Amino acid sequence: MTPERPIEADALPAADSTAPVEHAAAQERDRVPLYAALDLGTNSCRMLIAQPKGSQFQVIDSFSKTVQLGVGLEASGRLSRASMARTVQALRICQQKIAKHEVKRMRLVATEACRRARNARDFMRSVHRETGLTLEIIPPEEEARLAVVSCAPLVSPRTEQLLVVDIGGGSTELVWIDLSGVPDAERPQAIMRLHAGFQPREGAGPAARVVDWISVPLGVATLKDQFHDVEDDAARFALMSWFFEENLADFSPYNAETPREGFQIIGTSGTVTTVAASFLGLKRYDRNKVDGLRMTSDQIDQVIRNYLELGPEGRRTDPRIGRDRHALIMSGAAILQALMRIWPTDRLSVADRGLREGLLYAQMSADGLLEDGPYLS
Repeated sequence: MTPERPIEADALPAADSTAPVEHAAAQERDRVPLYAALDLGTNSCRMLIAQPKGSQFQVIDSFSKTVQLGVGLEASGRLSRASMARTVQALRICQQKIAKHEVKRMRLVATEACRRARNARDFMRSVHRETGLTLEIIPPEEEARLAVVSCAPLVSPRTEQLLVVDIGGGSTELVWIDLSGVPDAERPQAIMRLHAGFQPREGAGPAARVVDWISVPLGVATLKDQFHDVEDDAARFALMSWFFEENLADFSPYNAETPREGFQIIGTSGTVTTVAASFLGLKRYDRNKVDGLRMTSDQIDQVIRNYLELGPEGRRTDPRIGRDRHALIMSGAAILQALMRIWPTDRLSVADRGLREGLLYAQMSADGLLEDGPYLS
């Protein structure tokens, strides 16, 4: 079972005093604590408010806004005034939602842009002064770990070697996990236990072994900035893809001989879900159709070829891509194609989940509010 979301994620049902069933449901919800998880990245600000439900959680409210916090960071090393102002406006909305739902347990984190910016601490203080929210800048390892945890429900019991890829705005995290020593039925649970750290805990049951992980300081926004002066679309795409691959040289599984049998790649990012939505021909995004979808390398390549044929203007107006994504989809596709070119599989599992979901799982697990599996849908 995947995390449940309301039909309109940013809206709550209208109150109806004549509906005792809804009133009882509201009372039951009041007894269950609500949790918030906010992910402030290089390109987007996203938040979920949820409550535990069995081995999963149910989303009560959400927020997502493209804020482009990292615009100009590559050249100046600083967050610009305009990008900080846009981000503070988005965070004010998040604060209002947190107050509305009276959320007490929350983690509000910032990632690569704030890790790199020289004025990040000043920005954190400004956010607290303007909104009352306290953001924390998390290290790359924690970001990678939480992305892995969020994907636990999509891990197949047949998977022995797992690669989880999180393509962000400013960085890309890759984590290689060996599950061969874990009984088939316990593999998703073993992934979930990684929320406490990449090193296995004694007495915690069969352990997933993290072979290696890497945070490449190239995401959809930062990779695009590296090649802004390359005018030809196809040449720019090819250069981006090969450049990203060169940055994986220090990732030990890159040159490892890994059997195709029992190998799974899970991709989590706006790039991956956009490619999946394009493959399905969705003019209106449907998470239920995208999350958990398995795509072949040929299907991914066909979507990317179609993007190239559309050109910049065609991508801008393509409803399957969306206006918030069109400017960054080719740099994300370059990363995705490099990954599918390197490793011994012709299939990718698509995850519409990531850091926010990992933050929620970790908080709820630490509070003992999630039941043990089953995690698979």
